[in-house]
Amino acid sequence: MKLPKKAVAVASALAMVGLLTSCIGGAPEAERAAITEFPDKWDDEITIDVFDELANYMGVQEGWFADVVKKKFNMKLNIIAPNVAGGGDTLYNTRVSAGNLGDLIVVGKGKKLDELVKGGLVSDSSPYYPAMENVEKFDTAVTHLNDGKDGVYAFPTSVSSIKPTEPSEGIDPTFGPYVRWDLYKQLGYPELNTLEDLLPVLKDMQDLEPTAPNGAKVYAISLFKDWDGNMMVTAKQPTTFYGYDERGFVLAKADGSDYQGLLDDDGEYLRTLKFYHEANQLGLVDPESTTQNYDTMWSKVQNGQVLFSWWPWLGQAAYNTDANTAAGKGFELAPLKDMTVFSYGAEAYGAGPVITIGSKAKDPERIAAFIDWLYSPEGTYVNNSQTMGAAGPQGLTWDLDDSGQPALTELGKQAFIGGEAEVPAEWGGGSYIDGGSTLNVSAVLPADVDKETGLPFSYKSWPSYQELVKTPLSEDWKAKMGDAPTTMDYLKDNDQLLVAPGASYTPPADPSEIETLRNQVKAVIVQYSWKMSFAGSEAEFDTLRADLQEEAKGLGYDKVLEFDMETAKAQNEAREEVAEKLG
Repeated sequence: MKLPKKAVAVASALAMVGLLTSCIGGAPEAERAAITEFPDKWDDEITIDVFDELANYMGVQEGWFADVVKKKFNMKLNIIAPNVAGGGDTLYNTRVSAGNLGDLIVVGKGKKLDELVKGGLVSDSSPYYPAMENVEKFDTAVTHLNDGKDGVYAFPTSVSSIKPTEPSEGIDPTFGPYVRWDLYKQLGYPELNTLEDLLPVLKDMQDLEPTAPNGAKVYAISLFKDWDGNMMVTAKQPTTFYGYDERGFVLAKADGSDYQGLLDDDGEYLRTLKFYHEANQLGLVDPESTTQNYDTMWSKVQNGQVLFSWWPWLGQAAYNTDANTAAGKGFELAPLKDMTVFSYGAEAYGAGPVITIGSKAKDPERIAAFIDWLYSPEGTYVNNSQTMGAAGPQGLTWDLDDSGQPALTELGKQAFIGGEAEVPAEWGGGSYIDGGSTLNVSAVLPADVDKETGLPFSYKSWPSYQELVKTPLSEDWKAKMGDAPTTMDYLKDNDQLLVAPGASYTPPADPSEIETLRNQVKAVIVQYSWKMSFAGSEAEFDTLRADLQEEAKGLGYDKVLEFDMETAKAQNEAREEVAEKLG
């Protein structure tokens, strides 16, 4: 079987490193005596190289996070970021070939981690594990990740004490039908029974505000192309309103009750394409959708040129400014009566990348102590601040109020609500945003609960924050939604959330034949999806659909679908297993 070029490059690099395994592999760790506690301080300052596949910053960490790490560990972090160095695996392969990926390493789990362990580029942290009291709280996830590796080679991220059958997202789901609530309110909050009921409502909303403040024409819907993969990405999003998520060419329901091929005649994907086609016939779809990218579309949402969003982190994040929400303007969830929104359950065994110590690391014990700190409550607040709404350092951006509840400080209000704040010199100085952790990875899920406060690490879930950010917009939405405190509360209370248990499932890589077939089929699916969305008539839409189904089948769609269906069902089995075991 012929390996893809990328796999050959990695395999070749690791083969070269294999010659070094005897001197940098497991032997030194085996000779180290286990420790049960870390030193209180380190006298000598060190700078460690952090190879981080998620980082979007290259160079030595600066600002308040650097100050915290320096005071606790007498250590500086030199971030090596493939994303900044041109992307892809070029930098990874170069450093692997040299036999030293980094002192601290953040990489994807699965195949890449396995290769690094076999190649001797990462250390067995077993000697330090007895001292890692914070990591030990998530021992089930650590054990699962290192199963079959004969040691503790890596630590999972986004771990949580939340049950895998509970949502992981916090106050908002990942997906949902979000609309310009102020215009929806002007229409008298019309009833929305199904996805299709949005069309006349969006038409009336567009008629209410045909022109944005910048003078540009307003469209209810604006699409973009640059995230397209196995399908037209914006055509997948409304399927999540009904509990589906993608697994290759399969749409799988969160509870395993249904599996659909993308091209099924009565499936949700073709339903969405028909929805966009009908929206376009009504003049609701931005004609620049076929050529613009996400950033351009984001700017249009920000400028008030778009009235519908599939995600809170688009509509609300771009448009719900202080000025707009104070005026009662902004995006809020407009529930469809028949929806059950897909939610990602908290991952029982962690999700995303892993953290590991390089086999040539300077002072691996100190790095192990640093890793352990990332899983502590303090580390969770401090490190997660860049990624998912954690509150930053206690005493700087937040503190406990007179009732013992967490609340933002004045500087925290400036940083998180005002948009920016200057940090005092005793905390490292400079801009708060610029000084945040550049690791860009959450060791502990921000939705997890701090046992001391009884509230999530994410400040957005705190009652004090909810009170602080009350606006005419949020108050009107809550009143209409039966006084639900948050979107997630409303969905839970009304049985409109479908949680996919967090099983930390890793799908198998495509065999070479499947990969080849997939690449040619998905190109056709994406091409026809756009044509169908902008078809000039229903007859043209139906013709294009038939052509797509025929052409895709001729290129091997059914074979790839069969492979993806097996993967989707294996994923559900893993979900059922973890729900039974830990739910």
